[in-house]
Amino acid sequence: MGKLFILTLTLLLVSSNAVAAQNNTGMKARGDARAADTTMKKKRGPVFRASNDQIKQAQTMLKERALYNGEQTGKLNVETRAALKKYQEAENIKVTGTLNRATLEKMNIQLTDKQRSM
Repeated sequence: MGKLFILTLTLLLVSSNAVAAQNNTGMKARGDARAADTTMKKKRGPVFRASNDQIKQAQTMLKERALYNGEQTGKLNVETRAALKKYQEAENIKVTGTLNRATLEKMNIQLTDKQRSM
């Protein structure tokens, strides 16, 4: 009876070690795959940003169209974003609520040299 108990205990111990080793190897493989994915991903280019002056010009235009009631602060605040969404929808531009290239060009606001090169 004692030998059977020791044999069963040994088999359980060996099988649990084998499962643990297999899980550990699987985790390493997934970790390596994730590392390969991040190194294989294409780096994101520079982010297109509107200048404070461009934002002021847009706020002025939005105010003239009665889409914006705030001040021309040069800040892309919640009210400006809401007005931009209304403008973009009215002009059939992708609605983003941001001053992206398409919106600036539609508003006839001049792009900076850096923005043109993007």
